[in-house]
Amino acid sequence: MQIITQPILIQLIEKMAKDRFGQLVKAVVDVKQQIMAVDAELHADEEAKLLENGSEQANLWGINFYPAKYGQEDFIEFDSMINLRPGQNNLSRGVEDKKVQEQIKQIVGKLIRP
Repeated sequence: MQIITQPILIQLIEKMAKDRFGQLVKAVVDVKQQIMAVDAELHADEEAKLLENGSEQANLWGINFYPAKYGQEDFIEFDSMINLRPGQNNLSRGVEDKKVQEQIKQIVGKLIRP
């Protein structure tokens, strides 16, 4: 597991996918600090790592990357159990707030480069 604070190349995400799940990489994005944790078996592990490093729960969102789809709309999948947050009006495993989705896309776009 790594915390990404500076841009990395998509090739590293591809390697992570091959080494763990084959097609995807799990990640948790901190929309306030504009960082993310990647490459763990569970989103909850990445979430815990970010919380240990000063992130706040309300700013953390679980996603999946599909490296083979880099540059396409479905490169990012908004799906994680950690996203179930009735207190934040997020009642599904997805990220229901379109503004938060856009924030995540922008952060990922800055942190994962071709």
